[in-house]
Amino acid sequence: MKPGWKNLIDEKDLDAALKESEERPVVIFKHSTTCGISHHKFYDLQADWNAGPEDIALYYLDLLAHRPASNLVAQVTGVMHQSPQIIVLKDRRVVAHTSHAYATFDFIVKALAR
Repeated sequence: MKPGWKNLIDEKDLDAALKESEERPVVIFKHSTTCGISHHKFYDLQADWNAGPEDIALYYLDLLAHRPASNLVAQVTGVMHQSPQIIVLKDRRVVAHTSHAYATFDFIVKALAR
């Protein structure tokens, strides 16, 4: 994982992400470490992020290692669990989310432009 990504492993981390979203946008990437598509999307996202906006908090959730945290994210945000998945937060609210083939850097850029 490249520098800048924060691990989301429990309720404390989710609370921190929600609080941080009051100050700047937060992106949560839910990753299944056994899924080839998820690996591909995470790799592409990291590669593309070098040119990305700097004032965004990036959170990484290994949903197999931290299933309770993944379930909590779904419960708190109201976004049904999928993988790979991107959830964009601003001011403690979900402003965009997507999964599978649509989980891209371009999706995040467009979501933040709204």
